Amino acid sequence: MLTILGFAMIATFLVLIMLKKMSPIAALVLIPALFCVAVGQGAKLGDYVIDGVGNLAPTAAMLMFAIVYFGVMIDVGLFDPIVRGILRFCKADPMRIVVGTAVLAAIVSLDGDGSTTFMITVSAMYPLYKRLKMSLVVMTGVAATANGVMNTLPWGGPTARAATALKLDAGDIFVPMIPALGIGLVAVLLLAVVLGRRERKRLGMLTLDEALATGTAAEPETVLVGAGGGDRVRRNSGGAGTGAGAGTGAGGDAAEHPAADEDTDEDEGFKGLDPDRATLRPRLYWFNAGLTIALLTAMIMELMPIPVLFLLGAALALTVNFPHMPDQRARIAAHADNVLNVSGMVFAAAVFTGVLSGTGMVEHMADWLVGAIPDGMGPHMAIVTGILSIPLTYFMSNDGFYFGVVPVLAEAGAAHGVSPLEIARASLVGQPLHMSSPLVPAVYVLVGMAKVEFGDHTRFTVKWAALTSLVVLCAGLLFGII
Repeated sequence: MLTILGFAMIATFLVLIMLKKMSPIAALVLIPALFCVAVGQGAKLGDYVIDGVGNLAPTAAMLMFAIVYFGVMIDVGLFDPIVRGILRFCKADPMRIVVGTAVLAAIVSLDGDGSTTFMITVSAMYPLYKRLKMSLVVMTGVAATANGVMNTLPWGGPTARAATALKLDAGDIFVPMIPALGIGLVAVLLLAVVLGRRERKRLGMLTLDEALATGTAAEPETVLVGAGGGDRVRRNSGGAGTGAGAGTGAGGDAAEHPAADEDTDEDEGFKGLDPDRATLRPRLYWFNAGLTIALLTAMIMELMPIPVLFLLGAALALTVNFPHMPDQRARIAAHADNVLNVSGMVFAAAVFTGVLSGTGMVEHMADWLVGAIPDGMGPHMAIVTGILSIPLTYFMSNDGFYFGVVPVLAEAGAAHGVSPLEIARASLVGQPLHMSSPLVPAVYVLVGMAKVEFGDHTRFTVKWAALTSLVVLCAGLLFGII
């Protein structure tokens, strides 16, 4: 019964948010509360919620201060050179911009923290997408999938969990997986090319014309704030869509890209990259760069808990860059909206995970799935693990999957001569999809900063992320890793 109710709760949640019948915060709170009552454990709802909040409180604290820290870094101009460099590569071409998104997300993912990756990627790329009227769900989808592939780094979490659960060395799990994961990154880049070409077809070919004088073009022009040098963008005549009409394009793509229909005249998302903004601190650039590198290094080396590192980093960044109290309060107020939205979403997710775990739904779902595997599949448990990892890491937390399901799969495989190392490697396959799971706090940072509805992101991304996971699995089989 708990198995059926567990799947029903997850399905209800996903359907309601994808159809936009409820906001994610409301769905994350009310749906599990109703199902908790339905299983006859309503009296324990408070305990389950408190347990869930306690487990996610450090994550919420980390996100709060990380948003403040990177918000300040954006304000003072730390990432402006990245934007200019990406613009020079992209040349205002939608295909290059989408590829640049994938590359940037993959590189920044080396720090092992999804929230940091999404904050930096969105901060750098959002102005380009918004100004060129590109689909924002393309940005979130590509960034999440690229980060999912890189999330398999030993310090990213899943590999360490698999190693701990099966008592293996993380290096023995990860190093042989590098070729398959490399193929996965290539798949993400190819996906970026495909989606970028679709955006180019929908919007028309764009070119960067630095010599274009203000107000002299016959067609609408878009100023890229923060691009430097007064660069401007104009649309070539004869494209699939120009000016305000770019929201619709060939093949009805606008229906699949809801973010493209937003009011692109709204400039609130670009003020942070205005090259003349008063918050710039060019004389402190190398201090801020050094502080960020030191912070990320300390995080990778685990010198302190991540929430503590970001708390200290945010306090130091505010104090040095804005020594006057009114300026500090202004910077905190400027980022309060993002902080409230993201932290509120995390605590709402704590209700969902608390009920899912506290009622025993997760355990019953895992036992049912493992028990449904035919005995004849025993010698192929590595493949089974890889396939199961795709939906299971989406529907449950990494902790639940790696500590609850993977050991059972490894035990079943061992009875048929399948190495625990193969099981552990196969268990990493689902990570590209996992990063878009409603149970991952970082995804709310991504959609929140990109101003994308979570349901739109889910509907667009799931198919591409699942396909990337299957590519990694096939590559692992081809190289004999799994």
